[in-house]
Amino acid sequence: MFKRILKWIGAILLLAIVVLAIFWINLIWFRPWSLNLFYEKVFAEVIFSEPELLTQLGLVEQFGITSHNGKLSDESPAHQQMVIDRWKKDLRQLHEYPLDRQSPSQKLSTHVLDWFLKDQVEGEKWQFHNYPVNELFGVQNNFPSFMANTHRLFSPKDCEYYIGRLAALPKKFDQTLEGLNLREQKGILPPRFVVEEVLKEMTAFIAKPAAENVLATSFRTRAAKIDKLNDPQRADLQKRVETEITSHVYPAYQKLIAYFQELLPRTTTDDGVWKLPDGDAFYAYALHSNTTANMPPNEVHELGLREVARIENEMRVILDTNGFAGQPIGAAMDKLGKDPQFLYPNNDKGRAEAVAEYKRLIDNAVAESKAHLFLTEPKEKIDIRRVEPFKEATAPGAYYQGGAMDGSRPGIFYANLRDMNEVPKWSMPTLAYHEGVPGHHWQISIAQELKGVPQFRKVIPFTPYAEGWALYCEWLAKQVGWYENNPFGDLGRLRDELFRAVRLVVDTGIHAKRWTREQAIAYMREKTGMGEKEVKSEIERYIVNPGQACAYKVGMMKIQELRSRAQQELGDKFDQREFHEAVLKNGALPLEILEEQVNDYIQKKKT
Repeated sequence: MFKRILKWIGAILLLAIVVLAIFWINLIWFRPWSLNLFYEKVFAEVIFSEPELLTQLGLVEQFGITSHNGKLSDESPAHQQMVIDRWKKDLRQLHEYPLDRQSPSQKLSTHVLDWFLKDQVEGEKWQFHNYPVNELFGVQNNFPSFMANTHRLFSPKDCEYYIGRLAALPKKFDQTLEGLNLREQKGILPPRFVVEEVLKEMTAFIAKPAAENVLATSFRTRAAKIDKLNDPQRADLQKRVETEITSHVYPAYQKLIAYFQELLPRTTTDDGVWKLPDGDAFYAYALHSNTTANMPPNEVHELGLREVARIENEMRVILDTNGFAGQPIGAAMDKLGKDPQFLYPNNDKGRAEAVAEYKRLIDNAVAESKAHLFLTEPKEKIDIRRVEPFKEATAPGAYYQGGAMDGSRPGIFYANLRDMNEVPKWSMPTLAYHEGVPGHHWQISIAQELKGVPQFRKVIPFTPYAEGWALYCEWLAKQVGWYENNPFGDLGRLRDELFRAVRLVVDTGIHAKRWTREQAIAYMREKTGMGEKEVKSEIERYIVNPGQACAYKVGMMKIQELRSRAQQELGDKFDQREFHEAVLKNGALPLEILEEQVNDYIQKKKT
């Protein structure tokens, strides 16, 4: 019996040696096969080094891998440099695979990954040219939002992980402080308004008793739905959560508050990144990285001015035929934004009615998209929620969060309902089509559900593709008649497109032409007629995230250009469903690569 066991062990060892030998032979001699492994290695290295990202993706829990749900991502400068060094190594290794031995699908994946890695490596010199704690995003508001909405809470073990993450927060904040101090040494300080606003935000966050904090209330609500817990167990867990908030979370926030209180007197009101070391070169990089287009700041600025003039002319026609003849566009839109017939009550009843209307709009858009616009329909469902009150004051008007890849969490369209006077009914269809269907939800869900491509292709972010697609969908809704007999809804669409064109002007104005924050706010208010609070939060967003807002219009115009090319070259053969399939079937792409793919579709369709 013992000898038989030894024989089996020997056979298993021999088999293992053979498998390893085959693997290495393939790795050395059959590079196309090993290239697929390399793609997955790059993806795995990223997600397994970022526990919060791994939780958000919801990719591995279905295989019983859950320990990451009790950990927080590393915010230290050392980890940041480790990631950059890994990108460098990955880029070198990617170039070892000869293109002439790759399949068409592999060549596309290599092209996409090469573009992404080069951009990341180029960004090494600018890795501290940012404000990691700001009014829009940062550990101070991302953490509670992540815990309330993204952290999985389906089992008793998930509850333990939740508590573990609360306990780990001080270390994460200390890592953030290390990075902030390093930026200070390099002469990189946030603008004064950033410090003032995050101080207000953090002070308000810790002002409530632990039991009333969103970290405790969201846990209580979700833990109540866990069948494997009884009431005494829930009470014990709730007590432990509140204890962690008091003993670990609040002190971590207080430490960060103290840092910013000390920093405040040394900040300035020079808001553009031109003030940073080599700021002009950094902005040129940020613009290229965010738009994936080779357009210098002056060219982007001039494009914005031309688009503003064109869109204003279209709005003028609608206004003149609907009772606003001769009135300045900004003033007319301001009046329409205050017209009671277009406003919900500024209370919770009005907010509930707005959410219901968003759901109706998206339900209709789903039906129309399936019937007439697309060949592929995503399986992922969409939910509409209000931006959490603790972060709504400085959050944008709306945003989308992709669903978990295992289906455990739907895609979520968050609408900012802090002030219902900022949400006129004529603005809602465009927002629903942009954030929901057929915009972000449709595109991101289709990407996550792609078959036969490396995992990184399902999640890699390219802003001009994603935001350009969403803005293109606003325009598409007009083309297919969704605004028929709704001139004010169409006016809302144009106002939002004008808003994106204005972004080209103010983003480059702030960061390249040294506009003040007040100058940018005044320009956007004059051109769009948007509310003062809404415009203020938008301009402050562009200040802390330079170049990102330019990606929308640049991406939209590229997709429109490609559609026009397809229509001209294909004539009667053009089918918008097939065009949309060509745009969406490969996941997010840099614009130059998207153009190559659409050109390939056109040529194949011609034959």
